[in-house]
Amino acid sequence: MRKKAVKPSAYLTEVKTLSDRIVKAQQPIRILDAIKWDDHIKQAFFDGNCKKPPIVTPDYYQKRPLGFDPNEKRLEFYQIERDLMRKLGQLNPLSVIMRRICREYQDVVRMLEARGTPTFSNISQELYGSSQDVFHVGDPTIAGLGSMMEETLAQLLKLDFLVEEPKTINAKDAVAILNEKIEAVFPGDGLRAMLSDGIVADAAAGTDYIKLRADALFNMRDLRVLEVHEIWVHLGTTLNGLAQPYCTFLGKGPPSATITQEGLAVLMEILTFSSTPNRLMRLINRVRAITLAEEGADFLDIFNFFIEKGLDNEESYTLSSRVFRGSSSDGMPFTKDLTYIKGFVLTYNFMRLAVSKGKPDRIPLLFCGKTMIEDMKVLVDLVDEGTVIAPRFLPPQFKDLMGLSSWLSFSRFMSSMNFKQLEQDYANVL
Repeated sequence: MRKKAVKPSAYLTEVKTLSDRIVKAQQPIRILDAIKWDDHIKQAFFDGNCKKPPIVTPDYYQKRPLGFDPNEKRLEFYQIERDLMRKLGQLNPLSVIMRRICREYQDVVRMLEARGTPTFSNISQELYGSSQDVFHVGDPTIAGLGSMMEETLAQLLKLDFLVEEPKTINAKDAVAILNEKIEAVFPGDGLRAMLSDGIVADAAAGTDYIKLRADALFNMRDLRVLEVHEIWVHLGTTLNGLAQPYCTFLGKGPPSATITQEGLAVLMEILTFSSTPNRLMRLINRVRAITLAEEGADFLDIFNFFIEKGLDNEESYTLSSRVFRGSSSDGMPFTKDLTYIKGFVLTYNFMRLAVSKGKPDRIPLLFCGKTMIEDMKVLVDLVDEGTVIAPRFLPPQFKDLMGLSSWLSFSRFMSSMNFKQLEQDYANVL
């Protein structure tokens, strides 16, 4: 790869100044905190024997302050966008990327202003996607891909020898185990796992921590998934992004970066043989729930969908509230949970094509920070010229480009074969 001329220091100083302004401007924006439902809504639902939908209106959200003035925040991002044009120019690649990020955060502010209304869900679909999106003309929708996976996973879940081990590790012990793993991967970086009562999921990653829900239970495979998903990918890319000397925005990704992040994390689960049919089925069920909600299902419909899948009332409520958080119980969904499957497909295909075109060295750049697939070509040039530094941390599978390239080259070859014909050919073997 040809080494490009080093950018002058005045240019890099301007890039860092503008990038830092984006980082600072987004700090008070907390999407999940702004849209989550309080415990009293859950308690009222259970007090009604799970028969009455939660009462969540725009007025409910208005009582949850955003922590910033929406008009001022939109203006702040608009001013950064204008300064990017004035100082870096219209066609400068970094200017294009950072202006897009500014516009995306303006959309986020508009979405949060519209909590409890149809506009909230419309903007959510723009940011995270819809179950009816396709990757290419003629391809199955995201919902269709989910249904295809569901057929295979349903068969696997019937097998006694694939039953997961019981969840006997409490959250306090899980925190201790994960802290040992964090210290082994990131010694001295100050990262930590901790308990939390304020999260919906069993676990969630922040800038320098992983939170585990205090009442959650885990098994060792769960903790392995958290290690490769939350520690290797989410914390790893955060550290790599925060280490950027100029493009500091790579340490704080907008919603579109969530698609790459979650896709890369699911891919890591599969590459390390950490995932399970049950884990994947949970991700597919989230896609199915969003699909049903986009087709008109309300909270009770989704709650009963999860009950029919064998979940208890507690988990069914938790997953249903993920679908409708930020919306109302009879409104359109918050579509963030599509990013796991959507991001997996986009990231996996990027990696396959990078190998097939003889460019596997581009794959590790996914870990430079909170990256987006559409920026990868520009990112190569930015690394060449020193504006962006290569990732400090890489998971073992991404350090070994020889092994990864071999695996992906076979994957490209095998995917070109006719699966229906294979089923016929192997009918007398399986």
